[in-house]
Amino acid sequence: MDDTTGTLDEALERIHLSGPERDGWLSNHAPMAVEALVRHGQASAVHRWLDRYGPKLEEMPDGTGSPVTARNWHEALGDPRRIADWTAHFERETAGRPWRDVLAEWWPRLLPGIAAGATHPVIRVGHSVRTLLAGEETAPRVRELAHALGYWAARHQPLPALTLLGPAPSAAAALDRVPLVPEQSGGIRERFAQLTAFPDWPGPLHGQGPEQVPGRSGKAREALAAEAARSALRELVRASTHRYATHAHGAPIMLVHAATAPNAVLRTLPALPRELWAPSLRASWAA
Repeated sequence: MDDTTGTLDEALERIHLSGPERDGWLSNHAPMAVEALVRHGQASAVHRWLDRYGPKLEEMPDGTGSPVTARNWHEALGDPRRIADWTAHFERETAGRPWRDVLAEWWPRLLPGIAAGATHPVIRVGHSVRTLLAGEETAPRVRELAHALGYWAARHQPLPALTLLGPAPSAAAALDRVPLVPEQSGGIRERFAQLTAFPDWPGPLHGQGPEQVPGRSGKAREALAAEAARSALRELVRASTHRYATHAHGAPIMLVHAATAPNAVLRTLPALPRELWAPSLRASWAA
């Protein structure tokens, strides 16, 4: 449901005074939380919740004095010192042209770094896009997308090169076959560094581009490949959610993102060109 009370826009304006992280690198969850509250009919609780959560937040860090541009963005990608620079860049981008165009241009650039910030940036993007698709494209809502993309770009973190294991018949089976990391006492960044291999899923058709779908041509082939990717992404979200019930006791906060990250991508698909749906599925599975 769209917010017609103005509460979400007021909350986002409050949140945008803060940076996307606190206490070193913990993510600011306020944008996602207030969107979820409003979405589920709890707009009246938003400002009270922010009053309690707000003292944990930190101001947006200062910029470096070197703006991100079309010429230097490659070297700024993945540099957390440039969070403010990246945010300003996307504020300029979304002010100058439609937000869907900005998203379509940057999504494939950012997608290889979907693990950024323990997947919180892509989750923030998903919440933002859901809001923009559901209702009015107000300035605070467009600015929220800029902040989310800026956070993702600054924390951009490609996964290590992984060996591909044998194919799995389903998302649930693929999750069962993911090797456990040997040392589970560290944080998520330490665990990423231990990854060596993961199962080959999704299989034929799912996760393929339209040029690889046999027996079809043109727009029909593209539509079939896109819908197959979306279906597989839904399967992944469902399987990850079910697995949480049996495995979350080990690290409940970390493991929840195995469902929320691909779900954020699923929310974003309707705003993206269909040719980006299959790569989005593959990145979601890798994450």
